[in-house]
Amino acid sequence: MEQNKRQGRNTPEKEGTQKTSGYQRKKGIPGKNDRKINFQTVEKSGDSGDLRSKKNGDKRFLKTKPIGKSSKELKRPSSSEGEGLVRLNKYIANSGICSRREADELIKAGVVMVNGKIVTELGTKVSRSDKVQYDNQVIRNERLVYVLLNKPKGYITTTDDPFDRKTVMALVSDACKERIYPVGRLDRNTTGLLMLTNDGDLAKKLTHPKHNVRKVYHVELDKALSKADMVKISKGVELEDGIARVDDIAYEEGASKREVGIELHLGKNRIVRRIFESLGYEVVKLDRVIFAGLTKKDLPRGKWRFITEHELNYLRMLK
Repeated sequence: MEQNKRQGRNTPEKEGTQKTSGYQRKKGIPGKNDRKINFQTVEKSGDSGDLRSKKNGDKRFLKTKPIGKSSKELKRPSSSEGEGLVRLNKYIANSGICSRREADELIKAGVVMVNGKIVTELGTKVSRSDKVQYDNQVIRNERLVYVLLNKPKGYITTTDDPFDRKTVMALVSDACKERIYPVGRLDRNTTGLLMLTNDGDLAKKLTHPKHNVRKVYHVELDKALSKADMVKISKGVELEDGIARVDDIAYEEGASKREVGIELHLGKNRIVRRIFESLGYEVVKLDRVIFAGLTKKDLPRGKWRFITEHELNYLRMLK
């Protein structure tokens, strides 16, 4: 157990290891005792909208691999690190409240205090010994922490719930002493990858639509998805808040037509479920298997791990 903690991972018991799908193996994720999945290419032909499948599938769906092979986790800085001066906006962003750009707006608005005095000058630097306040609350400048969770069903994505329901924070309570926040959200009945961090800048980047962060889901429906409806989804489905476009959609090879994979970068609320509901389908199971290039490799359901340095560098390079 001590060795596992030093590696930055809470390793589960062997019997609790989650099976991974063939689709994940196509993404470079090994799995056992599972069906082989080969997502087929959806091709739109003329006005008839017929759908043809290629055995080899769309290479875009097959080329993604886990980010790097390094298992080196982010180093925990010693208490003596970071004792120098840091820009006030970065200090605020490191607390997880907001991004640095948003922190600049708070500073200009005169709602940030340093040692009891309002500060409005951008570029102001502070130290850890300074008392920084926002909205009459003291802000803590902490080391940045990045956690990846494989969320199980039955947990809501929030830091606190007034109805005392189970939240994802209970699953990562032993990850760190810093206060981390979910990046985006998965609804209560959706499983899969969820990132948590106190890096306000990166969280903002990964949730902003302009960065087109890629997400891949496994979907199980209450009935078989017709080829005609698959073509409709691939072309874009009109919802109450606009047209929902997906990057790719395909059947799962070796399974019934009730199981499909869908790739998109939209971040709208319940977007995957609403796409299928608009065509008369009910989503029975929904699992996010890829988020911003991060995969579920070696991460069983309900467990978490620290994001590696290599993965973090990749996330920071996303445009």
